[in-house]
Amino acid sequence: MDSHDMMVLGAINHGISKFGKIQRTVGINPKELDSILRRLEDSGLIRVEERKGWLGTKIEIVPTDAGKKEVDTCMVGLKDGWGKMAAIYKTGNKEGLKQVMDENKSSIPMMMFFGVMDMAMFGLMFGLIGATAADFLPDMSDADPGAGDFDFDIGF
Repeated sequence: MDSHDMMVLGAINHGISKFGKIQRTVGINPKELDSILRRLEDSGLIRVEERKGWLGTKIEIVPTDAGKKEVDTCMVGLKDGWGKMAAIYKTGNKEGLKQVMDENKSSIPMMMFFGVMDMAMFGLMFGLIGATAADFLPDMSDADPGAGDFDFDIGF
């Protein structure tokens, strides 16, 4: 499962159940979100529920037990990865830190999204290895017209 899929599943797991709110929280275009939701539903990680209310039928997207377990498993891996980076940073080992950050490059956006990492320490890590955030975050400028700024809604 790629990072966008996991972030969408994580948002749903945190109670965000409407298409538009999921899109704004994760920061992806509607076409990509629709594709991700279809994959997650086909995989049995989410389900779509129709609820009748005063103003008509409401569509809500909810995680299944398997979806909740997938997010929990991912969180354990993200916390372990962050713990490893933090421990190596504290030793001052530049080469080791750069290697671990490179190994976790695809997980860094998820660590930020889920609020796993200490952002101040992460900034200090960049300084230690002589890197910038742009070296570790995806270029989202062509993901959606007008989405030139990559923005995370950290911590829900």
